[in-house]
Amino acid sequence: MEQQKAEFQIGQIVHHVLFDYIGVVFDVDPVFDSTDEWYDLVARSRPPKDKPWYHVLVNDAEHTTYVAQQNLEPSETLEKIQHPLAEVFFHPFDGKKYEKRQRIN
Repeated sequence: MEQQKAEFQIGQIVHHVLFDYIGVVFDVDPVFDSTDEWYDLVARSRPPKDKPWYHVLVNDAEHTTYVAQQNLEPSETLEKIQHPLAEVFFHPFDGKKYEKRQRIN
């Protein structure tokens, strides 16, 4: 099975089309990488598991989400994300996207 290329990149501001929130991508999985139990409980729209999934810091919240590619689109609003982990993962917002901090370990 050929993996589909991720449409969104780490540091990109995205909009969740079903739940109408914005956030910033902080990690990408080339295919679904969680449990079947989680998928059955949370992924009610049954998005494909064989396409990219994204870890997203949700704006104005303290939680993160795990979102299928089909449920995201580029955000038309490019604004600083208000999330307690934003400064942990990224350098300050440049007005367009975030640059990932380098890990030292």
